[in-house]
Amino acid sequence: MCGVCGEFRYDGEYPSLERINKMLAKLEHRGPDDAGVYSYHALAFGHRRLAIIDLSEQSHQPMVDSASGLAIVFNGTIYNYPELRQTLLGLGHRFRSEGDTEVILKAYAQWGEHCVERLHGMFAFAIWNQREETLFLARDRLGIKPLYFSHTPTHFRFASNTQALLAAGDVDTQFDLAALHHAFTLHAVVPAPRTVLKGIRKLQPGYCMTINRLGDVQQRRYWALRAVRPKESYTGPEWEEMIHAALQRAVERRLRIADVPVGVLLSGGLDSSLLVALLAEQGVRGLQTFTIGFEDQPEERGSEFEFSDPVAARYETEHHQFLIPNSQVLERLPEAVDAMAEPMFAQDAVAFYLLSEQVSKHIKVVQSGQGADEVFAGYFWYPQMQAAQGQRWVDRFAPYYFDRDHTEMAEMLMPAYIDRDFTTELIEQKLNAIEADSFIDAVLALDVTTLIVDDPVKRVDNMTMAWGLEARVPFLDHDLVELAASMPVDYKLAQGGKGILKSLAKTRLPPEVIERPKGYFPMPALKYVRGDFLQFVRDILESPRCINRGLYQRDYVQKLLAEPDQHYTRIKGNKLWHLAAFEFWLQRQGI
Repeated sequence: MCGVCGEFRYDGEYPSLERINKMLAKLEHRGPDDAGVYSYHALAFGHRRLAIIDLSEQSHQPMVDSASGLAIVFNGTIYNYPELRQTLLGLGHRFRSEGDTEVILKAYAQWGEHCVERLHGMFAFAIWNQREETLFLARDRLGIKPLYFSHTPTHFRFASNTQALLAAGDVDTQFDLAALHHAFTLHAVVPAPRTVLKGIRKLQPGYCMTINRLGDVQQRRYWALRAVRPKESYTGPEWEEMIHAALQRAVERRLRIADVPVGVLLSGGLDSSLLVALLAEQGVRGLQTFTIGFEDQPEERGSEFEFSDPVAARYETEHHQFLIPNSQVLERLPEAVDAMAEPMFAQDAVAFYLLSEQVSKHIKVVQSGQGADEVFAGYFWYPQMQAAQGQRWVDRFAPYYFDRDHTEMAEMLMPAYIDRDFTTELIEQKLNAIEADSFIDAVLALDVTTLIVDDPVKRVDNMTMAWGLEARVPFLDHDLVELAASMPVDYKLAQGGKGILKSLAKTRLPPEVIERPKGYFPMPALKYVRGDFLQFVRDILESPRCINRGLYQRDYVQKLLAEPDQHYTRIKGNKLWHLAAFEFWLQRQGI
């Protein structure tokens, strides 16, 4: 796991290594173990390393292969790299390292841009072809690893976060109006390629791109998720057996491919608990598990220890509990916001940040349950959408998912920042573009390939990598995702959601973990905004910087401030916190 950056110039100038080092300074937390820089005429690379596979100097990056004239910077993990390595050895390639980085480099030398179809894992990488003077970039199928870029008439820059690009300078920080609409409608999700800043884009999941010496860009989509039934007909028990086998393979891959110990973020929910059970099935003993909790509010418990403890006890894990007082949450919140590559509204972002800090003191790699709810229909709004009426799919989707309708957006934003209903247009277009057998099939495919990429998946990457901790997400193994997408939705919606996983868990987990209502990473203080937290929010929204920015209509802000814990979105987010979180992120980035 690492942080990558680079600059490719096509105006006759050479990249500035001083600028590369400024970018690297914003990536240091992603890779605390090592750093490197490479330059050749119009191209410069920077890399920060978190050593997980092949801990030797032989896997130092940027990695250069002088024989082929190729150089690479890579962030991620390739779980099938041992098999690919053997294939490439058979084709005559020779290796000087034991890691996955060199395998990507040799795979590109062998198959060109079509090497990406052969990679199984999470990745964002850039390869410089010295002989052809081209830059090739690719991002994994499900967007687990980030890849941001800035493209101007004189240069192309890329990095693992927006902070590095902002540090390099020359970025248009005006708001992208469509992205702004998406952020406040889709609970901070801004689907790629947009970000809220006009001058920063991100490579879409399942895409690769090539830039030539004239600055011309070619993009190609190399993977798309199909949500259609297989030709064969399977029974419920057969589907359960196939899902179990696929999930076992996904967990095993993320355990085996590491030269350091691998633990589990055990929230007490079904998904992470099932990961612990599956690892135990594979003979893992002494597994390290980690759970965090916060102070209760009258309306909501702040920890899930009562659910995580029985799982840890059953499988005799080396369990770590961390209880964080609200005073520390407020004190540390600015740090968590600084770690966000883009604004985030979810209350559990701070929780993940604080948990990752503690976990990183014990271990460098963890498995996490992110993605299970989207792949296997675990959220309460999926049955609501299924039962909804309407000819257009977006009309069945929006009332149960959108944080604000377009009319409320117009009430919230100043006229200069409101245009048309960008989000309805985007979601309709994306739902209709998915090859799916039913509406819910399309919704789940949209969620998995687009919406979670820029919400929970990005959140986990940002918050864990803020502490040099690698998070692996077995439920987003693309083989498992493809299999689940082909499964009849009734098996997913059964038993109140995630029916197929609950069936798998019956012989593996305590009943209270399986039967409990769907939970979330609890952070009550950011959901029920009151006391010191309310004053914190008020100070942000009434600050001169916020008022002078002229983004929000003041009447709307005052309405929310007058009733801070009364205005919630359809999926239970606090609207006041959304406004404050967005403005606070802008201020922390100096925008």
